[in-house]
Amino acid sequence: MLDAVVVGAGPNGLTAAVELARRGLSVAVFEARDTVGGGARTEELTLPGFRHDPCSAAHPLGVNSPAFRAMPLERYGLEWLHAELPMAHPFPDGSAAVLARSVAETAASFGPRDAGAYRRLVEPFLHRWDTLVRDFMALPLTSLPRDPVTLARFGLVGLPPSTWLMRRFRDDRARALFAGLVAHAIAPLGGLATGAVGLVFALAAHARGWPVARGGSQSISDALTAYLKDLGGAVHTDYEIKRLDDLPPARAYVFDTSPRALARIAGLGGYYDRYRYGASVFKLDYALDGPVPWTAKEARSAGTVQVGPGSRDIAAALRTASREDRAPDKPFLITVQPSVVDPTRAPAGKQVFWAYGHVPSGWDGDLTDAVERQLERFAPGFRDRILARATAGPPELAARNANYVGGDIACGAVSGLQLLLRPKLSLSPYTTPHPAVFICSSASPPGPGVHGMSGHNAAKAVWRRIRAS
Repeated sequence: MLDAVVVGAGPNGLTAAVELARRGLSVAVFEARDTVGGGARTEELTLPGFRHDPCSAAHPLGVNSPAFRAMPLERYGLEWLHAELPMAHPFPDGSAAVLARSVAETAASFGPRDAGAYRRLVEPFLHRWDTLVRDFMALPLTSLPRDPVTLARFGLVGLPPSTWLMRRFRDDRARALFAGLVAHAIAPLGGLATGAVGLVFALAAHARGWPVARGGSQSISDALTAYLKDLGGAVHTDYEIKRLDDLPPARAYVFDTSPRALARIAGLGGYYDRYRYGASVFKLDYALDGPVPWTAKEARSAGTVQVGPGSRDIAAALRTASREDRAPDKPFLITVQPSVVDPTRAPAGKQVFWAYGHVPSGWDGDLTDAVERQLERFAPGFRDRILARATAGPPELAARNANYVGGDIACGAVSGLQLLLRPKLSLSPYTTPHPAVFICSSASPPGPGVHGMSGHNAAKAVWRRIRAS
């Protein structure tokens, strides 16, 4: 009998498996697809030689993850590559605000009226970042915070809606950039703790940047898999699970899946029926015949570029995607250009690039023209650089990854209490009514992102249960 079986070979499932194997337990991972990766994969989606990330591409939470930083993943081929700027937010006049590694450079890009306000916002937390990130990504309610004063101060700033926090800024340059940071959560700006979402992304950039993985996001998954195998763990791909009886006997079953899939497989009935799924995205992967011709020079050297004229435009796009049954006419875009720092991703002189705009859950329309009109506003001549494109709306995203219900790449709405309390209101969010079944996906704390911390935390819960038995 195995000590633990993990269902799903995404970053959280692989991290959970590694953490258990490091404790000397026998572990096997079962993945429905023919390769590992989940939301951290790399594939040739357009033309031969162009290696795209179907989902996550830039990794501010990955490079800052306490779980990943405690593993020797660099020995297994993981290398973080940093663009000159982590992120840029261009404006229609050809200028841009930036999220730089330097707080001073970032503040200066907002202009003199908001530079001081931004420094006062981030500097109290930045010098305590490593402790702070451990505290708010740690196993909930089972370990005392290492720095409760800083964590409480962060909560006072971050728990209110981001719209409150943005009142600190007098001009829209700072508000627009910060609104774009919050939009990574794919939820309206006025929700509970959305200020914390934006602040975390800003602090992560100042602490260690927003890098890409050399060769693509698949490198993260491959490094975790290789490390797991060296620890004695096994990985089985192309193995779909429909019920627990499909798995070998084990003392614990750990699911890197959506909550409802877990309930269906483990026979938990309607245990997770109240779990909410959120809005989706329409994603385009491009093979380009050269760099994106951004008007703003700062955007040309940034790994990530946010495309939205102002904070009101961003708020309107998010409201439409989250509360209506139509896509925004002028979507806010999050774009990543890995080729700025990684020439291995495309043939010489060519580039890979992706962009997505927010759309309602399950939306089956085509946002291509709206996305490219937005890109042309900030990068005239963009369409002339396109060699090929691959599109994926909510149905395609859901078909590609079973965790993306309705195309929700966050594996559950990141809004309301569910931003903080997922997948249920519980003192032990990784356990289920079945004593041997656990959840470790992005539906559990600390939530979405390629960071492995949900798997890390779930592994601790599994370890405690096995040790007590």
